[in-house]
Amino acid sequence: MTFHLSSLIKKDIYIIILMIVTVPLAGELKFYPFNETFRIGFGAPTMFFFLLLLQKVPFIIPGFFTAAAVIFFRVTIDLVTGNMENMVLSFQHHFPAFFFYFTYACLFQLVDVKRFRNWSLLIGLIGLLTELVSNGTELLIEYFLLKSTISFAEVIEMVKIAFVRCFIVVSFFNMVKLYEAQSREKHIREQNGHMLMLISNLYEEAVYLKKTLKNAETVTKESYDLYRALKEIDNGMSQRVLRMAGEIHEIKKDNQRIFAGLSKLITNESYKDYMSVAELIQLIIHINEKYSYSLGKHIVFTYSIKGNHSNYHVYTVLSLINNLAANAVEAIAESGTVHVELLEHDEMVEFNVYNSGSVIPEKYKKVIFEPGFTSKYDERGNPSTGIGLAYVKEAVTNFGGDIVFENQKDGVLFSIKLPTHQLILCGFLL
Repeated sequence: MTFHLSSLIKKDIYIIILMIVTVPLAGELKFYPFNETFRIGFGAPTMFFFLLLLQKVPFIIPGFFTAAAVIFFRVTIDLVTGNMENMVLSFQHHFPAFFFYFTYACLFQLVDVKRFRNWSLLIGLIGLLTELVSNGTELLIEYFLLKSTISFAEVIEMVKIAFVRCFIVVSFFNMVKLYEAQSREKHIREQNGHMLMLISNLYEEAVYLKKTLKNAETVTKESYDLYRALKEIDNGMSQRVLRMAGEIHEIKKDNQRIFAGLSKLITNESYKDYMSVAELIQLIIHINEKYSYSLGKHIVFTYSIKGNHSNYHVYTVLSLINNLAANAVEAIAESGTVHVELLEHDEMVEFNVYNSGSVIPEKYKKVIFEPGFTSKYDERGNPSTGIGLAYVKEAVTNFGGDIVFENQKDGVLFSIKLPTHQLILCGFLL
């Protein structure tokens, strides 16, 4: 909270500096509708816009410095161009404008416009009334100092101009707010996608850990059975086997604690266990587009969805299909295409992932799904883990499905078929 508050104050300071510089410049884009002293320029709407952007700093402070900057800027221009005979005369001529800008800021502070940031019409009305009162203050000061006056018709004209300027500023301010909202939405969407992928990776590891627990339980039981068989034959050897069984049992208990913590973490973070297939496929494509960019590859991603689909378990689909999609990206040398297809028929769901990379050699067809097998090496010659496809194969088999691949003339197609109910119920497997 402290960091966020500090960042807002820093942002306000930048806005104030920009306002102090910009408002005097914008005020020079002006015309004189009534007399030679009262002018209408773009300083007021510019100040209106900047005041709307401020969030923490009181309006009076930037209002005072902006008003002073306007007077200083105008007097300096008069002295440089020779429009006025001396500084005193120039200051007297422009001094009423100080009250316009300072009154403008004071009224904003008095009304507390920050409360109405989401009420565009109300902000426009407040801006209109604020400008009219500020203009009235400036005209009153001019009357006492310079004896200048305006007619009722000129007042009506002033109201029209103020109306147009205020609502143009409000429209522009709404455009800025819309852009900020879209930026926040994009950032949140990217964060959610990153979080979903992290959880899907944890889910994948949890499935492997659950398998390890089952294996450890089986080995523990077999070791104990071996101990009982050896007990009457070789007591020394049987004791070694018993110690081994005890150590395996301890490993199993440790793994159980890890699995429990991992499952709890997944449950706590899984704010959205099920998603529509369109959202899931788009998320997979978005993530792998970023992955392809990071590898310096130009890959065109497409997808198609056919059939009527329920919402599927997020982490199961991501952990399975994202493995295939990432492999597809890695299989393409520099540029190519990846297509993800989703079909539904006869209570079965079929995921097809095609890539236009090189075909898989015949000698690899029987071992490609074996744990540890890999044909991918980094620039130093280190092999990858070879776990991805092995995990996919085992998970699909456990779900009662099947995975196959087919070399095509211009690439490779991996296909997964799963019972539909497994993608709906598998959220309760952990």
